[in-house]
Amino acid sequence: MRVLVQRVTSARVVVEGDVVGEIAPAGQGLLALVGITHTDDADVAARMAEKLWRLRILDGERSAADVAAPILVVSQFTLYADTAKGRRPSWNAAAPGAVAEPLVDAMCDALRGLGADVETGVFGADMKVELVNDGPVTLLLELS
Repeated sequence: MRVLVQRVTSARVVVEGDVVGEIAPAGQGLLALVGITHTDDADVAARMAEKLWRLRILDGERSAADVAAPILVVSQFTLYADTAKGRRPSWNAAAPGAVAEPLVDAMCDALRGLGADVETGVFGADMKVELVNDGPVTLLLELS
């Protein structure tokens, strides 16, 4: 599992002209673009949720857990693009939708279980993601 996390002052997802998920925190929040690979499972999703929730990237070296910052989670299979050869990315490392969707949901459920206010995009939809990156701060999270 890979999560590209951005510290934001606002973020939203639009599908077919309708806002389907939005955060506009009084301070800062997190936009989490989530990619799933073939070896991921519910345990990985729970561990990644914990890592994201406790990651100290908000002002004052605080975490989302410290200030109850909202999180917008968007599925993003392109985080597993292989661009090593040629000009056309390969998506072989990305898990198929039937595997990935329940794991993105499991991560969201785990975040909610930790106390997070979570908004989401629509899995598999053509989404327009709008954000105001704060800092800018953008990090790629992976588990070892």
